[in-house]
Amino acid sequence: MKFTSKIFNSPPKKDGEFFLGMKKILGFKPKRLSIYKKAFLHRSVNKRDSDGNPMNYERLEFLGDSMLGTIISKHLYKEVPEGDEGYLTKMRSKIVSRKHLNELGKDLELLNYVESRIPKSHFGENIHGNVFEALVGAIYLDKGYPYCEKFIREKVIRPYVDIEQLEGKVISYKSLVIEWCQKQKKTFNYDVYEDTGNDELKHFAVKLSIGEKIMAKARATSKKKAEEKASKRAYFALQSRIENQQL
Repeated sequence: MKFTSKIFNSPPKKDGEFFLGMKKILGFKPKRLSIYKKAFLHRSVNKRDSDGNPMNYERLEFLGDSMLGTIISKHLYKEVPEGDEGYLTKMRSKIVSRKHLNELGKDLELLNYVESRIPKSHFGENIHGNVFEALVGAIYLDKGYPYCEKFIREKVIRPYVDIEQLEGKVISYKSLVIEWCQKQKKTFNYDVYEDTGNDELKHFAVKLSIGEKIMAKARATSKKKAEEKASKRAYFALQSRIENQQL
């Protein structure tokens, strides 16, 4: 009788590989496999549920983002009793930064499970972090808060969250440069200029001026990335003055 029950409770054969993959990533058996499948469903597949609502990972990503922020906030609140609101907010931002979430998604090889009509080589970097957040949302819907918290503790907090290291981690050189310019009452400007590169993929060229001087130039596949790259170069050129808050 037990043997028969075990067979009936097993996932369908076509879902076996996905089930085993999720079990390995999660550290527990998923209960409602359909929720996890949705966490890896790209909008390009254009699937809809029985009510005609779009089915993709984006709503789960929204939910997972909230759960991740809540659980990380709780951890920091308990672990750093001396930290004020500003400190805790900054530390949480470092842990749940897009760059960090992308690294988590890559480490777990989540892209292997994404269903899409777009070649995976065409995805941007953020797909890794987006799917990671969607997976967190799926865990919450399937197993509730305790399992969600346990997953984040084992996959995020224990292996990656070192308070002392995070205190010195820069998440945005642009923010540091702008903050310094504002404190020193210096004007700054990010300008996109003519890019004559021959790359097949479009690049943006940005120059950062502080006062009358061009401090740095950079090229990247988006304006935002180019600005951050130029800011990083300017930061290291001005590092001693920025860290000592000097003119």
